[in-house]
Amino acid sequence: FLIQVGEGQFDGRYIIAVATEESYRKRGYMGMLLRKAMQAMYQEKQPFTFLMPAAEAIYTPYDFRFVYDQNVWKYTVVEKQEQKSLPVSEAGIGDGADLAAFFMEYFSERFQIYAVRDEQYYQTMLFEQQSENGGIAILKRSEKIVGCFLYGDEDGLEIREPLYLKEYETEFWAAVGKICEKHGQKEALVYAGISEEEKIGTVEFQKKKPTIMVRILHLESLLRLLKTKAGEQIDCSFAVLDSILTQNSRVWKLQSSPIGEIEEGEDTAKEVEKQRSSDCKTKIYVRETEDSEGVLSIAALTSLLFGYKSVEEVAEDPDVFLSERLMGELKKIQPLDKIYLNEIV
Repeated sequence: FLIQVGEGQFDGRYIIAVATEESYRKRGYMGMLLRKAMQAMYQEKQPFTFLMPAAEAIYTPYDFRFVYDQNVWKYTVVEKQEQKSLPVSEAGIGDGADLAAFFMEYFSERFQIYAVRDEQYYQTMLFEQQSENGGIAILKRSEKIVGCFLYGDEDGLEIREPLYLKEYETEFWAAVGKICEKHGQKEALVYAGISEEEKIGTVEFQKKKPTIMVRILHLESLLRLLKTKAGEQIDCSFAVLDSILTQNSRVWKLQSSPIGEIEEGEDTAKEVEKQRSSDCKTKIYVRETEDSEGVLSIAALTSLLFGYKSVEEVAEDPDVFLSERLMGELKKIQPLDKIYLNEIV
């Protein structure tokens, strides 16, 4: 997938269908394969890779950590209830460009990290949903898309990635009801964050489900994508321990100033002064150094940088040591916590 991270993009990899025939298990083949794949992706300077685990415990030894949860709701059909509704159409191969434009116009700016939705992306999603006895439903008003969602029906009806304009939430739930009716189902599980306003039928919150795990690959590339919180200036250093991608095991210096990062000149000095005098989120400059104010494992750093854990929570990890000053500086980093990774197969 083409992955958007803040203002940057990279060609990312999604790990899927890792399995070993039963008679060949417990020989370390999976670990060998994962390490080889991660080294190859590191050489390509990919910031991270991601997956949806069959079980969390399989991937934690390889320093994958959860970064993205989904809310799970249960929709139950209520008979003979009046519902505001719009026509619900099934997306075809030619609708990919319009679906991509709908996402980019109304939703892309809400997120820091997401797989870029283009025409090919939605064509692939359509084939995947059809392989699960489903598809992509589209809601339109006056020929303009106002909502859409993926759905599949293997072991029960599931609604995935509901996207709709806020004023059409009622119509969205009516569309879910129509899909239930079409598939002869009385209920459906809905995966995503959804407003609690204007529910149709009976919609019950089930749970918050940890869904996507991330593994940092080329740490320097990821650090270069970071920014500070608005109005903050950062200057700190810390050691990172990575037992698998040992190239990441260095002492890293993060600064708002580019000193030591690039040659300074009049234009650079002006830019730095502009950042220091404004309330904007400023770029973080990265370099190696020797003096460390603390130590983080690559797994703990993942939880921190993707906003899944706070600085205080990370500091409780036995593999982490943070000085008080370093804790304060790390809090100045704008975490990459607005994540939308629904690439689930």
